[in-house]
Amino acid sequence: MSFTAKIKLEINALCTSFSPYLLLKIHLRQPQTLPGYLSAFLLESVNFPELYYPGINKNFSMKQKLFLVAILPAVIFLIISCNGNKKKRTEMKEPKLKEEIVNYKLDSSDRSNFVVYDENIEGKRPVVLVIHEWWGLNDYARMRARELAKLGYIAMAVDMYGDGKMGEDPAAAEKLATPFYMKPETAKPIFDAALEKLKGFSQTDMTKVAAIGYCFGGALVLNLAKMGEDLKGVVSFHGNLNVVPANKDLLKAQVLVCHGAADPFVPQAEVDQFKKQMDSIGAKYTFKAYDGATHAFTNPNATAMGEKFNLPIKYNAAADSASWKDMKDFFNQIFQ
Repeated sequence: MSFTAKIKLEINALCTSFSPYLLLKIHLRQPQTLPGYLSAFLLESVNFPELYYPGINKNFSMKQKLFLVAILPAVIFLIISCNGNKKKRTEMKEPKLKEEIVNYKLDSSDRSNFVVYDENIEGKRPVVLVIHEWWGLNDYARMRARELAKLGYIAMAVDMYGDGKMGEDPAAAEKLATPFYMKPETAKPIFDAALEKLKGFSQTDMTKVAAIGYCFGGALVLNLAKMGEDLKGVVSFHGNLNVVPANKDLLKAQVLVCHGAADPFVPQAEVDQFKKQMDSIGAKYTFKAYDGATHAFTNPNATAMGEKFNLPIKYNAAADSASWKDMKDFFNQIFQ
């Protein structure tokens, strides 16, 4: 519908509400253009407002009449604007997620990273890499990548272990994860290779790159940031904090830590040491602790896994929701 038609409809609606007689008088003038239509509306309103609008006294001065009538065009435009915004919201498309598996070799091991983005969004967008828990690249990491894509990012869940390796139980997971704790630099070439693959996507804005990680992955994104990875920011969800010491000459990324206040794997002493180190170098970081949340609090499968393997981990819906919101706020800030 044209802009002129919209205004006519709104004027007609207003006139019908206040005075059908005014509507008739406007149409008797037979305006052919938008200015003519508005002129007819204003002329009739200004000259004889007491005939059309209840509450306007015929003894009002012309100045008072003009003031009362002058607000009507503003009301019309306000209504049109509101209706237009409603239409825009209605016309907003649901995300159409495009998923791809990026396969490549790195140091003789096969890598299969999961990439996802919204096809309904045009142009380049910020990049977020997702590093999985110690279990490996599973459905949970892919789910988080999809949620990031719905927020407008291009996301990649990175296969840190390679060759499809998964930790099916705590012993197997510990065996896969331990080398990254013993030699944190092991993660850098794997992460850099994944980032290099993302450059091949036209949707990628390489000036806006961040990483998030969960548990094992949370520790790794902090390590990468502390080792000087050129990122806008990193978000650690229930990860260990002090595998790599903070270095003011290396740390470029802003940091958000989302920590379960009841996490037995990350005790208060570790938290205190992390804050002390970060403060000592003037790091830009935010530390969020969620009351009652234990290790793996963001993973809906954590409670079942904890019961199955007798681990002190449990899903916490409130902390999950709050930490995701904190992450979104953090990204809005660093990607400005």
